[in-house]
Amino acid sequence: MDSATDPNIIKEDPVSVTVSAPPSTGIQQGVGELPSSSTSPAAPSRYESQKRRDWNTFLQYLKNHKPPLTLARCSGAHVIEFLKYLDQFGKTKVHMTGCPYFGHPNPPGPCSCPLKQAWGSLDALIGRLRAAYEESGGRPESNPFAARAVRIYLREVREGQARARGIPYEKKKRKRPSVTTSAVGVNVSAVAATQAVDYGGGSGGTAGNLGTATTTTSL
Repeated sequence: MDSATDPNIIKEDPVSVTVSAPPSTGIQQGVGELPSSSTSPAAPSRYESQKRRDWNTFLQYLKNHKPPLTLARCSGAHVIEFLKYLDQFGKTKVHMTGCPYFGHPNPPGPCSCPLKQAWGSLDALIGRLRAAYEESGGRPESNPFAARAVRIYLREVREGQARARGIPYEKKKRKRPSVTTSAVGVNVSAVAATQAVDYGGGSGGTAGNLGTATTTTSL
């Protein structure tokens, strides 16, 4: 189903949210910040730019959290809270259970169901934040974005949105490179010898005949 023809589904750009901060509070380079790329003259890629914006947004979210949170105390539960917070900026219609369009892939009209972040956007966001956490000095074993609770939450969002929108998410199968090997059989036929050897020993000579010997070797 093409989302361009669905009036209730708006194609989302990567999640980019600016969290409002109190006056005189800005994001400064410090603990938890991504290392500056001032030494590199090349412009950062789109992915790197988006990753930095997402990381700064998350750090600002921690500052504005009540009570304020530090990155060291952040857990998978706080990451899930952040993802739920982002739903208010979503652009994807997710039908509620009581909606007549629940499970309808192509609703014929509008409804009052809320807009949320699409599962694909959240999944990509977590991937960028997981990488940014480790690039900022965090240890992989304590990465809150890789917590089991976060993976379970994303799976529940994916399955719930698939049911609500009637559009199942199919995991892309990796194409394995096909290697074709052909076995070539080589038959070598060697005729060892065809000899007729007569052993003569006087008038009572005895004739001995060695017949044809053929050897076939299959490789």
